[in-house]
Amino acid sequence: MGKKVQSAISPTRAEDYPDWYQQVVKASDLAERSSVRGCMVIKPWGYSLWENIVNTMDDMFKETGVSNAYFPLFIPKSFLEKEAEHVEGFAKECAVVTHHRLEKGEDGGLVPAGELAEPLVVRPTSETIIGDSFSRWVKSYRDLPLLINQWANVVRWEMRTRIFLRTSEFLWQEGHTVHATEEEAIERTRMMLDVYARCAEEYLAMPVIKGRKSAMERFPGAVDTTCIEAMMQDRKALQAGTSHFLGQNFARASEIKFQTMDEQEAYAWTTSWGTSTRLVGGVIMTHGDDDGIILPPRVASAHAVLLPITRKPEDRPTVMAFVNKLAARLREQTYHRRRIVIEVDDRDIGGARGWDWIKKGIPLRVEIGPRDIAENAVFVGRRDKGHREKASMPVEGFVEGFTDLLDDIQANLYERALNFQETNTHEIAERDDFDAFFTPGNKEKPEIHGGFAVSPWCGGAACETAIKEDLKVTIRCIPFGSEVTDDKCICCGKPKSRKVIFAKAY
Repeated sequence: MGKKVQSAISPTRAEDYPDWYQQVVKASDLAERSSVRGCMVIKPWGYSLWENIVNTMDDMFKETGVSNAYFPLFIPKSFLEKEAEHVEGFAKECAVVTHHRLEKGEDGGLVPAGELAEPLVVRPTSETIIGDSFSRWVKSYRDLPLLINQWANVVRWEMRTRIFLRTSEFLWQEGHTVHATEEEAIERTRMMLDVYARCAEEYLAMPVIKGRKSAMERFPGAVDTTCIEAMMQDRKALQAGTSHFLGQNFARASEIKFQTMDEQEAYAWTTSWGTSTRLVGGVIMTHGDDDGIILPPRVASAHAVLLPITRKPEDRPTVMAFVNKLAARLREQTYHRRRIVIEVDDRDIGGARGWDWIKKGIPLRVEIGPRDIAENAVFVGRRDKGHREKASMPVEGFVEGFTDLLDDIQANLYERALNFQETNTHEIAERDDFDAFFTPGNKEKPEIHGGFAVSPWCGGAACETAIKEDLKVTIRCIPFGSEVTDDKCICCGKPKSRKVIFAKAY
């Protein structure tokens, strides 16, 4: 047997994928569990990654005419009750405030006091509270379209949590728009989904499949939910963004009416759309390896780290002067809407220094010692190529080609992820093959399975439910362009089915 390859993360992906994920989050210094049950603390390296995603999406939103606003964290319970399907969909996840102060109890401890006249729900999503404002803002067709987004936190009381992927409190954006016609609202729904897909693919290097949800998977209260679905390295699906056509359901619940051009009163048509910090989890699971996270350069917390090598004290002044000059030259450049961010790490901790940055996924590591300076060169390691592959480059060539090098890393990450998705997506028409595809060979690792199955479905809720209960597999999306065919449903065998994406999911 060959010698086991050294890796920074234990266990490896193959040994225990869920634990590998948790160890990557810890080793890369992205986040940690909070003392508050089910919540996370996002540390500076992780928050800067989120900020870069936020800034990218925010620019894209504003290019489509969207403006940012902010709405209350607390939602009166009666607001949620206005839309029956909506409240039913979120009731089990709601955190509720019933009192407005604390007082000392008989035992000296603090007890709730001052019961509220009406309980307040801590924001799980904001359709109803924003609808209340929109009902005052919208009076005439001249007020439309109304295009609003808010960056906020939300609370959904999850029973089982995992950092970034599913926590009781998380960060997100939620867009809400109001339109005069059904056609305009449907167009906006699809437009914002396209924005999400562009951000995922062009910036996160995460290939996605666009489509719509089945009725069972639809957002509570929506007429139609569209989504982007990505494949993680354990071949599970990650819902990376959703855009909802709400029809007139929430407009009726919130009394969002307007006077039309012919002076008639009409209910408006609305949409909502959102993504969250689970995108950070998606980056980890799309690109990470057994040495840690790999950051796509276009959203990376930093683009490169310069590592001065000074084994003799007398070498330090010369090496640091060279390093600082190089850092300044690189920082003068821009890369996809951002200034270049360069870290300089001159800690005297030996080889652990390089491993720290490998685990944190920084795109480029640049070693510089007296010999490199003498040759006017730098020694460069690309994170997408693993920890072993490094090469000497002339300084001028490195500086002039720096952004091209980042683009090459970005493209390589996307192509690698796309190839993985395509390799693990299979058309399956027979139920026996379908069951085998989603049944693990190793019962000790039930998370390991085939990937995405493109299979025919009759459209019936009974078949969808049966597959979910039998295999813990859901319809991730009905891809756009999927047409009804004579293929037989993978569950009931009826003809006239539509091909959909089945997968296990986060």
